[in-house]
Amino acid sequence: MSEQHIKLAEESLEKQTTTINVGPTHPATHGVFQNIMEIDGERVLSTVPTIGYIHRAFEKIAERRPYYQITPLTDRLNYCSAPINNIGWHLTIEKLVGIEIPKRVQYLRVIIMELARIADHIVCNSVIGVDTGALTPFTYVFQWREKIYEIYEEICGSRLTTNIGRIGGFERNFTATAWQKIDSFMEGFPKMLKEFEALLDRNRIFMDRCIGAGPLSAERALSYSVTGPNLRAAGVDYDVRVAQPYSAYEEFEFDIPVGTTGDVYDRYLVRNKEMWESMRIIRQALEKLKGLDPNVYHADVPDFYLPQKADVYTKMEALIYHFKIIMGETDLPAGEVYHSVEGANGELGYYLISDGGRSPYRLHFRRPCFIYYQAFPEIVSGGLLSDAIVTLSSLNVIAGELDA
Repeated sequence: MSEQHIKLAEESLEKQTTTINVGPTHPATHGVFQNIMEIDGERVLSTVPTIGYIHRAFEKIAERRPYYQITPLTDRLNYCSAPINNIGWHLTIEKLVGIEIPKRVQYLRVIIMELARIADHIVCNSVIGVDTGALTPFTYVFQWREKIYEIYEEICGSRLTTNIGRIGGFERNFTATAWQKIDSFMEGFPKMLKEFEALLDRNRIFMDRCIGAGPLSAERALSYSVTGPNLRAAGVDYDVRVAQPYSAYEEFEFDIPVGTTGDVYDRYLVRNKEMWESMRIIRQALEKLKGLDPNVYHADVPDFYLPQKADVYTKMEALIYHFKIIMGETDLPAGEVYHSVEGANGELGYYLISDGGRSPYRLHFRRPCFIYYQAFPEIVSGGLLSDAIVTLSSLNVIAGELDA
């Protein structure tokens, strides 16, 4: 055999790798973003995340809008739990202005934020099941996400992108129908959640697919600034609701679920436990509302709350406030604030600089997904391609938070 033939034979025996694109439009990515993966057979050697496919320049748009018109922009961050985004933004403005929020409004906000957390975790955990081949649990719990959306709809008229609440509170009081829907959810959901856990928690196939997949240690999670369920699954009990309480969270008793290994299975279990804790918080909030004035749903801040239409037609002050709010002519004091809330995916923060005008001088969103997504290449490297898919699901990466 000639030297040329020997060389060709040796080259053919060398390992061959394949480069594949997972996304940007792919059912496994659950959003419009891309992973360029180099694989050796089924083994992931490396991956390069690519974002920017839906970049919408929210922060720059916000700098050209009146403060109250920025709320709909926050809907498009984590659109699986938009009310938390909305209320977090309102809390930031209230912190800058120094608005005192009535207790009843704080408790109402807690109820809405915890319902939003449950809705978000329903999506994440049921989709982990789908990506491991278990469709039935998804169909079981998604009807309860729909019931939460019906509560949103009754309160503010919207479902997915809610634009719920206003600076200082809510735009209207909760109706009797809203309370009925909340009570119905709180009565029926625990039974359904138990069935959901019975289908997956000790399911041997599900456990084999999840245990050991995509592990993230506490040390690495902290080095990446990971927050939320993904950090707690690694064993770190950091929760903004406890570390820096807001909206009267310091008055509530609840536990912070933590895991040990930070793998897919731990992330799944932590989110399940958090749903139970959210229901515990909601029950406490419902109890705290008893005895408070049922007509209070907004702070006394006429600069941010539209007056009744009858008053606009008959009272000069009401007409002036109405005009100023609609035309965006309300100036905020100059200042620099950062406020964060415990979003469904982690610490959701708003860094606001005001120069005393009618729009932010500078606004930056701390999107938890954008931060912890940077750890994805490390935690899937060396694993199987199928593990990478379920790991991505368990991180709950929302494309809207990647491209702000």
